[in-house]
Amino acid sequence: MWDAHLGGTPICLIGIESHNIAREGYRPLDGPPAWNGGTLFPLSSKKVARALNAASGNRPAVILANLSGFDGSPESLRRLQLEHGAEIARAVVNFDGPLLFLVVSRYHGGAYVVFSKSLNPRMRAMALTGSYASVIGGGAAAAVVFTREVRARAAADPTVQRAREAMRTDPRAAARDAYEQALAAATRVAQAEVAAEFDDIHTVERACRVGSLDEIIEPRRMRPALIRALHEAGRERHDTVMPEVADRVFGA
Repeated sequence: MWDAHLGGTPICLIGIESHNIAREGYRPLDGPPAWNGGTLFPLSSKKVARALNAASGNRPAVILANLSGFDGSPESLRRLQLEHGAEIARAVVNFDGPLLFLVVSRYHGGAYVVFSKSLNPRMRAMALTGSYASVIGGGAAAAVVFTREVRARAAADPTVQRAREAMRTDPRAAARDAYEQALAAATRVAQAEVAAEFDDIHTVERACRVGSLDEIIEPRRMRPALIRALHEAGRERHDTVMPEVADRVFGA
């Protein structure tokens, strides 16, 4: 989180770490081995909610989102991941002022829910060309939702079929190991294929058509587009708020 200026306007700028960071010291066995990039953990969720609440009513907030969702490990759930995620949603609902949300890479999972225009219709949601936006990402969909399709493709792989036939005629451990290695490799390839097919369908263009996003912009136009959206939101807020202030002051 930074207090910054964009186009001459003071803003609260929120970014998400995009690289994995190794954990140091003691780590619970049911926790993630590293702080994964593009993931909100309990304390980072709390930090985002507090930043939005602090900016509400006094300056716009701009969120540069590379979000695959919230961490769902038992450790994070014990540390109130769900509660802190809900606080982000509450902060979005109650945010008073311009709120800009820009997808710079991915926008999935719980992040797709808490940073939703359904919670705050005044939020301006945009995405860079080539980014992805859906309730679940392609990798997670292939690993969790389309497991039957992945298994079927892996089983139909010629290398796996040959290794299976060899294992039937040669029951030794070496043949079994060769089959398991071939199956594991074919499964990885099938998961990558299914994930790519899913992402090809659930693009930011589709998200824009269904109303989850307002606009898709070219990366080279990111800064000018954010400045334009910020100024437009500021004018809309001025036109809405100033008549209400005049009514209270002058009794009009």
